[in-house]
Amino acid sequence: MYMMKCSKDDEKFEQGQVIPYGNIELSPAAGVLNYGQGLFEGTKAYRKEDGRLLLFRPDQNALRMKLGAERMCMPCPSVDQFVEALKQTALANKRWIPPPGKGSLYMRPLLLGTGAVLGIAPAPEYTFLVYGSPVGNYFKGCSAPLNLYVEEEFSRSSRGGTGGVKAISNYGQVLNALGRARSRGFSDVLYLDSANKKYLEEASGCNIFLVKGNVISTPATNGTILAGVTRRSIIEIARDLGYQVEERDIAVDELIEADEAFCTGTAVVVSPVGSITYQDKRIEFRTGDGCVCRGLCSNLVGIQRGLIEDKKGWTIEIDS
Repeated sequence: MYMMKCSKDDEKFEQGQVIPYGNIELSPAAGVLNYGQGLFEGTKAYRKEDGRLLLFRPDQNALRMKLGAERMCMPCPSVDQFVEALKQTALANKRWIPPPGKGSLYMRPLLLGTGAVLGIAPAPEYTFLVYGSPVGNYFKGCSAPLNLYVEEEFSRSSRGGTGGVKAISNYGQVLNALGRARSRGFSDVLYLDSANKKYLEEASGCNIFLVKGNVISTPATNGTILAGVTRRSIIEIARDLGYQVEERDIAVDELIEADEAFCTGTAVVVSPVGSITYQDKRIEFRTGDGCVCRGLCSNLVGIQRGLIEDKKGWTIEIDS
């Protein structure tokens, strides 16, 4: 894994290094433990057919972490430091990256307030870490449909909160609703806005899209929804393919009108939604060959794996 540190006084991270994967030592008064001062990202390294390694849009993860760090009063690695950390982590774990088409190396960058602080205030020291794990497909992206449950009791985020940044505190609070939904046979939870319980937001760890004819709609990122890197990429790919893409408020009642639904995220890639259950009514969507979702997924994965020419400069090749 990769590690580098920064003190509050310096405000800049020192040169990091790859170290053996293992536990880290924290003070009981660490800011991340007491006040949740932490962020994380998720990205992947892919092995091409010729054996070379690719990263997909790591600069976008770096910029998102920077925005989150500003919200959480934390110093942040520069984009160059962030990307270099990913490269070194991928190379150090090269033997664990699955063969082409068999999976990828999921990498988890973490920014933590590790300095001791007693009293609500920014931590005096910060640690940036990157570790990785070989993975297959989270939900067997592009194939097995998801079955979502619309959550009306619990909210994921609210206006003025941290829903728009990838704060660690956004995820512990979804476990109750997620566990309850999975115990009933659902894949994930689809959350509504906290103010009106009327508009779609996102699932526990991925963004949601609806398809009606040639129009693809997704909830706008207005501060309560995470601006996913995969989400943004799919929007660009869809527009290039001639689809009309709308980022707007989507009422939950619109679900019944949609032809298709799908989720996007680093882990889930682009996964079709087979059904969404709202107020005990199950709404089913088209899946399988010929669906918009499958075509978008094929284009995205082709770019990520180096099978389709990258005309947008999204991929970065790692020199071994």
